[in-house]
Amino acid sequence: MKMLIKQFKQTGLLLCLLFAIHSGFSQSGSDLRINEVLVDNDSNYVDDFGQRSSWIEIFNTAYNNVNIGGMYLTNDPKNPTKYLIPKGDPMTIIPQRNYLVFFADNRTTRGILHLNFDLEHSDYLALYDVNGKTMIDEIRFMRQNPDISFGRLNDGSDEFGMLNKTTPKASNYTGTVVTAGEEFVKMDPYGLGMAVIAMSVVFMALILLYLVFKNTRRLYTIDLKKLFTKEKMLKDINETQDISGEVNAAISMALYLYRNELHDHEETVLTIKKVARTYSPWSSKIYGLRNPHR
Repeated sequence: MKMLIKQFKQTGLLLCLLFAIHSGFSQSGSDLRINEVLVDNDSNYVDDFGQRSSWIEIFNTAYNNVNIGGMYLTNDPKNPTKYLIPKGDPMTIIPQRNYLVFFADNRTTRGILHLNFDLEHSDYLALYDVNGKTMIDEIRFMRQNPDISFGRLNDGSDEFGMLNKTTPKASNYTGTVVTAGEEFVKMDPYGLGMAVIAMSVVFMALILLYLVFKNTRRLYTIDLKKLFTKEKMLKDINETQDISGEVNAAISMALYLYRNELHDHEETVLTIKKVARTYSPWSSKIYGLRNPHR
């Protein structure tokens, strides 16, 4: 029993550890990138107030949500904590492979997405983690023509340049996207390779499951046999210690009589027989009584 409980505890601790690791990675700010910057906004993207200003696009490269709240944006290398992104607002949660746009208009009274600096006299941007010391990403951008943005040629990539189109909250790559499926169709037009790969994956999975279940069954079968044997021995010992000698003797006698058929068989039907006797006046009490004197 102790061995089984120990194994369950170890399995539970392992699952908790995996969950903690997953949770830690899911909140990692290292997956964020400064994806696109527009400095001179003449007739481009407008904010909630209908105003045009410089804007900065942050891209989440991960396949899980990342909360940017508590991190810092700055346009000054000497002041990494220039703008603290407020915490506790659902707006700061960036979904997987998605975007968030900040407005560099130096008007913080318009909301948390409006920064306390602008980009008119700056060519630097950086994103710092919540400790204010760990740099997540930084870029230096060139001066731009009106409504021409600077950023990564592909979302999250390391190749920068002037973009043909501004793409706030959208992919920086505006060309024709060829999916992996389309590429595979070009290599395998008749599907023979796909069939072989699919069958190989299925058979490999079945073999792996067979080996896992076989080893697991052997392990737990041995443990259960030991467990039940030990439990039975302990139970027999406890029962023997709790029963007195008289009770054991009575049980033994009852078993002995039962096996030798010396016990009574009680019937459920009662038969009452009437006994007939010959009447004799000499035996009657009425003749033995004396008449009392008056």
